[in-house]
Amino acid sequence: MVDVPKMTFIKVDGQGNPNEAPEYVRAVEWLYAVSYGLKFAVREATGRDYVVPPLEGLWWADDMTSFATGDKARWRWTLMIMVPDFATRDLYESAVEKARRKLGEPPASLRLEPYVEGPSLQILHIGRYDEEAPTLRRLHEEVMPARGLVFNGHHHEIYLSDPRKTAPEKLKTVLRQPVRPL
Repeated sequence: MVDVPKMTFIKVDGQGNPNEAPEYVRAVEWLYAVSYGLKFAVREATGRDYVVPPLEGLWWADDMTSFATGDKARWRWTLMIMVPDFATRDLYESAVEKARRKLGEPPASLRLEPYVEGPSLQILHIGRYDEEAPTLRRLHEEVMPARGLVFNGHHHEIYLSDPRKTAPEKLKTVLRQPVRPL
C-alpha cells in the first residue's frame, strides 16, 4: 500500500486502442515535446535541472467489461508526465508554444493539472502490456479483497521501460489501483 501525494502533471485525454489510435501517438508526441521543452525552460530560467519522469496512463471505460473482453476501441485514457513543483505555469505555457511551432495545434485536452491519487495498491508487472491481465487479476481478486479494499479511481500504469529499446518480455510497468476501505 502506498499513499500517493498530490503531484502536477502535463495531461492529454483520449479514447481508443493504444496500438491503433492515431490520437494516442499524437498525445505521446505532445507530452514528450512539452515535457522536454519545460525541462529546458526551467533549466534556463532557474539553473535547476531534472530528469523527465516516465510516461503514465490512467485507463477506464464507460462499460468496464470492455477491459475483460479486451475491447480496446472502447477504452478511455489520460496520458500524463509528472512535472516538478518548481516548474511554473508560465514556463509550461512557453514550452507549449515552442511545441506548437514544431507540431502545429496541440490536442484540445492538453493541460497542466494537479492530480491526487491517495491510498493505492501497486505491483510491478514485467512483460508485454497485453499480458498484464493475470497480474491485475491477482491484485483485484486476491490482494484487494484480502485487505478489505475496493476501487477508488482509474487503473494507473507507470511505464518504466522504453518500448522502443526494451524487449517486450522485459518491459517494466507499475500497475497502480487507487483504493478505499470496503
